Amino acid sequence: MNLEGKNIVLTGGSLGIGKETAKSLINKGANVLITGRSEERLINTFKNEKLHVIEFDIGDIDNISRNAKKCMEILDNRVDVLINNAGIGVRRSIEELNINDFLNVFNVNVFGLSLFTKEIIPLMKKQNRGTIVNIGSTASLKGYKNGSIYASSKFAVRCLTQCWQAELRPHNIRVCQINPSEVTTAFGNPERIEREEVYNKLTPKEISHAIISAIEMDDRGLINELNVWATNPF
Repeated sequence: MNLEGKNIVLTGGSLGIGKETAKSLINKGANVLITGRSEERLINTFKNEKLHVIEFDIGDIDNISRNAKKCMEILDNRVDVLINNAGIGVRRSIEELNINDFLNVFNVNVFGLSLFTKEIIPLMKKQNRGTIVNIGSTASLKGYKNGSIYASSKFAVRCLTQCWQAELRPHNIRVCQINPSEVTTAFGNPERIEREEVYNKLTPKEISHAIISAIEMDDRGLINELNVWATNPF
């Protein structure tokens, strides 16, 4: 897909992977709409960039449909690419598990992602084309200590991706999952302060590169899943 002039919706775009990906897409001539929980942060992040921003929390399930309609109206009811990047996480031992943590994480990572995508799909079907990129995690490949909540949410996203691939390929809609391993971002920081880069750890740049490479492949091809690991993080 040639990104010039394409309408792209990216959730969770004010920091980290979302921010880096949005800036790369803008540089390639795409028409980008970014969502996030703080309009102020979005505006400050992209104050010198030409793009659309809209404030809403993907975990606010009751307002997903209304907010999706706002996005589609801004883009004149044409969405070429949807990047489901918004995500949160929490670490809990089995003794610490509680329903509120499960609901908070799954509302964003699974339920909100699914319901938002559901609203966009009719446009892509009408166009008979489109690309959806779900940002998963290597946590969707193998569980780990204290990962019950976050890893299970990403296992769910991986299953959703595979189900949607089976449903949407006949409509020329590609569904891809990108699974980053550890990335130096603000993920998990309640103050939303981004971490300093570490020389041997992944940064948002590598994940952005993977996302855009998957989208830019000619539409006849589909990268169904892509895992991104640091070469030597030890």
